Amino acid sequence: MARIVDVMDHIHYFQRPIVARDMTGGFDLDVNTAYACLSGTTKHVGTSFVSPQSVEATLEMLHIIAGDEKAWRQRPFLSQSNCFVVPPLKFAVDACRCLEAAIYGGMPVLLLSAGQAGATATAALASTIIQAWAEVLAGLAYVNALKPGAVAICGPWPFVSDLRTGAMSGGSGEQALLMAACGQMGGYYDLTTGVASAMTDAKMPDAQSGYEKGYNHALVGNSGANMIYESAGMHASLLGACKESLVIDNDLIGAVQRTIRGIDVSVDTLSIEGIKEVCEQGPGHYLGQPQTLDLMERDYVYPDLADRSTPKEWEELGKPVLLDKAVEKTREILDTHFPAHIS
Repeated sequence: MARIVDVMDHIHYFQRPIVARDMTGGFDLDVNTAYACLSGTTKHVGTSFVSPQSVEATLEMLHIIAGDEKAWRQRPFLSQSNCFVVPPLKFAVDACRCLEAAIYGGMPVLLLSAGQAGATATAALASTIIQAWAEVLAGLAYVNALKPGAVAICGPWPFVSDLRTGAMSGGSGEQALLMAACGQMGGYYDLTTGVASAMTDAKMPDAQSGYEKGYNHALVGNSGANMIYESAGMHASLLGACKESLVIDNDLIGAVQRTIRGIDVSVDTLSIEGIKEVCEQGPGHYLGQPQTLDLMERDYVYPDLADRSTPKEWEELGKPVLLDKAVEKTREILDTHFPAHIS
């Protein structure tokens, strides 16, 4: 999955999406997971740890990859996702020990609070947000007590329960609201904030997956959060992941990133002279205008897989289905792309 993400233009970092269940112990799991992620992509990696011993061993590996400890500390390329709190409002001792090892070792940390509305947080969305931020701010105080100014990302991740069954619903409209609100609060506090989005309830990359990921990303992406996690490839409210969905979601994320960038309004983009020239001097369209050619690649994002052909062209192409195209693209990447940045 890291190798796939390595060539996805719109996915900017790689957050460990699965658990290697063939590992027999936590230490082996942590160290091998970190290496597998790092060796698969040149992009920043996020992972988690079960013990401070795992963190220390991984730091030794990171120093070797970077060249030495100084080089690692100057540009850390792996961050720790840390659930330092057990909602509601209690510190998690083992996780805090891993947090301490990361802070002293120069490893950035994602401070995660993951209460579930209606279970480990209130059913009221407003107070769920309050609890999540109270917990994260307590974590930020903890980090700065250890080392003032240490690199930390605030991660208020309140989840949603389907109150009929108690099951997590990662693709719901309420989930989109919670994460978007937490992103807005990060802007209010002026703190680097990472939230989660597009954790669809669907088990396959199907229509449900598409619409749940779509409205979650559109809302959460435009909330102002700095980083958005769990945003590609995830299914079944984080109980599953899919390689082909990474490729499909890359298109979706690219489109949403375009909406975040917004519309450039300036003297040039108002195009008064260009409109005048086309209307008064011909040819009555803007197809050959220098501005059109200039903005074609800069202001417009084109999907890799999504179909934009006419119905006639689509039929002539054999009526391609998106998932089939994703399967083919995934196979192509895994057959040909082998990063070699680690000796």
